[in-house]
Amino acid sequence: MDSRKVLSCLSYFSIFFAGFLFPLVVLIASGDQVTKMHAKKALLSHLIPLIPTPIVLFSVVYEVGKGVGDVPVLTIISIVILVILWVSVLIWNVVKGVKVLITE
Repeated sequence: MDSRKVLSCLSYFSIFFAGFLFPLVVLIASGDQVTKMHAKKALLSHLIPLIPTPIVLFSVVYEVGKGVGDVPVLTIISIVILVILWVSVLIWNVVKGVKVLITE
């Protein structure tokens, strides 16, 4: 296996072990355009679940400040959406990593 395949698939699979750091390092250090493209896609997909995180934090703080006794609907909905987003990004990264190993 050549280094292009290994670095490209590890950029996607790094969601399991290194988060967004590995694709960032590959993006900066690699000289190959194909590897940089895969690292950029992996980096962006690793950062997507961080977008709704402030909404979840806001909903938790809002629901806690509102009082005890009410069902925290906003918190539950935002956490469910965040979990669905995380699972979909995880599946997407695994599929893309396997495709890189198979096709290139």
